[in-house]
Amino acid sequence: MFQAQSKYGRSKTSAWKITLPITKKKSNGGTNRAASSSTTLNTRKLDEETENLHRKVPTELKKAIMQARVEKKLTQAQLAQMINEKPQIIQEYESVRAIPNQQIIGKLERALGAKLHGKK
Repeated sequence: MFQAQSKYGRSKTSAWKITLPITKKKSNGGTNRAASSSTTLNTRKLDEETENLHRKVPTELKKAIMQARVEKKLTQAQLAQMINEKPQIIQEYESVRAIPNQQIIGKLERALGAKLHGKK
């Protein structure tokens, strides 16, 4: 305790009380272990479900694109440049990893001079 003089001459007693917060260590405190394990399972399940929803490029379309490209003596990069797309798009179509897009298939038909729409 401290003695202090007020401006009116009286002394007043003031006490400083310091309080510290009490913390309790939780078993998963500061980590996302509980949340991440269920999130990972949900994410994996969702990925598997959505994979089945998207149609992949049929093998016939892949073969038709490759055959027409080779006949024109074009590389994947050259064909991609002709249709204003990234080379990765052509790679995905030729490796059956792409999801069919009718606009891209139309561009490919015009660039290659071959009918690809019947090969959906």
